[in-house]
Amino acid sequence: MDKTYIFGHKSPDTDTITSSLVMCELEKKLGNENAVACRLGNINKETEFVLNYLDIEAPELIESLEDGSDVILVDHNSPSESIDNLENMNIKKVVDHHKLALETSYPLFYRAEAVGCTETILYKLFNENNVEIEPKIAHLMLSAIISDTLLLKSPTTTDDDIKAVEELAKIADVDYNEYGLEMLKAGTDLSSFTIDEILDLDAKQIDFKDVKSIVNQVNTASIPDVLEMKDELEAGIEKIIEKEGLDLFILLITDIVNSNSQVIVLGKDAALVEKAYGVKLEDNTALLEGVVSRKKQVVPIMTETA
Repeated sequence: MDKTYIFGHKSPDTDTITSSLVMCELEKKLGNENAVACRLGNINKETEFVLNYLDIEAPELIESLEDGSDVILVDHNSPSESIDNLENMNIKKVVDHHKLALETSYPLFYRAEAVGCTETILYKLFNENNVEIEPKIAHLMLSAIISDTLLLKSPTTTDDDIKAVEELAKIADVDYNEYGLEMLKAGTDLSSFTIDEILDLDAKQIDFKDVKSIVNQVNTASIPDVLEMKDELEAGIEKIIEKEGLDLFILLITDIVNSNSQVIVLGKDAALVEKAYGVKLEDNTALLEGVVSRKKQVVPIMTETA
């Protein structure tokens, strides 16, 4: 039988990587022995911490697949965030927690919920199919929910996420607060990354109506440490704006301890950020108090303002 390739979005984060592994485990338990977990980019420091902690190998890196390949999408459904020839793939299933951006000419299994993390949905799918969640799998799922919800502090957090974290922590036999803070801090180490790599770590093209934009988010335990690289970051952003023909680039530098974000904003439509948040950009930057979620606190208000 042909393989079924399971992967998340480009510029993969912890939810994308762990969801491909966990979905692959579920598929195999349900009889699909040809399921293969894959990734569309390099793993970040946070995900590396998780995989090393659990002694689990990263999913296979793929750059392309043959037309007609069977695929399962996790943690995304937008073609712009997926493999380049997605329109020529045979999409078997989608499990996601983002807005709908996919159109197909055929029916498929599609599970999307307004929760903080894809792994919360996968937790439900394991239970609905009466598949036992083993401790390592529980730990993977737990890690992703902690990551996506910033230890349940993000406004994207739902009661379902909280319940999943509590139950998965029991299965994994771990103090999720202690482990979660250690994991999040591991993900804030940018010392080994180049400027270009930092600007690509969690970059997503998100157009606000006709405003072609990229919003990138970097987590940190110290905003001033990241701002020491401000000149280099701005130079890198300017290159991306020119190369991609962008109207706007927003870099969210999110303080995981104090739940605020400092933004660096460049592009001809930078004033949209000022209008949306009632702030004044000084030297291309401003503090957005209480803003930690790109999906809940950036995309809706920026789209409405555009």
